[in-house]
Amino acid sequence: MKLVLLISLMVVLGLFVVIEVGLRLVFGFGNPLTYIRDEQIGYLLAPNQRTRRFAHRIEINQYSMRSEPISKTPLPSTLRVLLLGDSIANGGWWTDQNNTISSLMQRSLTSAVASLFQQVEVMNASANSWGPRNELAYLQKFSNFNAQAVVLLINTDDLFATVPTSLPVGRNHNYPEKKPPLALIEVFQRYVFKPTPIAGIEAVQNEESDRVGLNLEAIGKIQALVRQENSQFLVVMTPLLREIGEPGSRDYEVIARQRLTKFCQTQQITYVDFLPIFNSNQNPKALYQDHIHLNFQGNQLVSEVIKQALLELLRQK
Repeated sequence: MKLVLLISLMVVLGLFVVIEVGLRLVFGFGNPLTYIRDEQIGYLLAPNQRTRRFAHRIEINQYSMRSEPISKTPLPSTLRVLLLGDSIANGGWWTDQNNTISSLMQRSLTSAVASLFQQVEVMNASANSWGPRNELAYLQKFSNFNAQAVVLLINTDDLFATVPTSLPVGRNHNYPEKKPPLALIEVFQRYVFKPTPIAGIEAVQNEESDRVGLNLEAIGKIQALVRQENSQFLVVMTPLLREIGEPGSRDYEVIARQRLTKFCQTQQITYVDFLPIFNSNQNPKALYQDHIHLNFQGNQLVSEVIKQALLELLRQK
């Protein structure tokens, strides 16, 4: 009887080890990216992290960017671009480091400006669910790292983004502040356990104000900071998948988009709206990972259009 129990225990333990190791090696569970709180920005990816999720490499540098480590000041022979954004710019777990919009831009720009610059750096300062007010706070905290150009990449939902908050950090499984002791624990936290409501988050989500106006104001402040550094500024917006084709954007989104267009015209901000570009694509669904995030094909298209717009801006400098 004791022998049977011992064998059964060894089988269970062996199965546990196989599952745990498999979850770590194959899927990357047990080693998620962690976040830190910030009073002004709300939250940041914790600096100096490396991991793999679903075989995709993810690296976060010393300034909480999804980029390789950088120096604070670039060499004179370097073209430096700062990309500010949310999960679309970041790429998330579904995008390998080499296939993010910033990485694709860097490789494409390197070829395009080889006669003018020895090196190109496209820095990716982004995090899930950031909006213009988070991105402004990041720029205020860290500066633009002497970039010749700053690109603000937003999506339609970002026009309605709420005030920065650190409430999700350590309370929402998408924003862990520490690594779980086991990969199995992370799987249960993400897919089995019902999340506990976060005290105070509902008040943030129901922020009563002209959110579009506040976010446009934040974009204006980003522009002012960029101009102080004598850098070029480009605003880029991608649509939600449901906005493409008919019936198109909802009425409140149409109004918000019109406000952004008018604001950029008034402020003399170069603005690229990807809605007409995606609408002209024969198969726009093939550009998306889900209803909002882009896949590799979508990232390629966006990076190429941004590159062309940047080259035009840099020629004007």
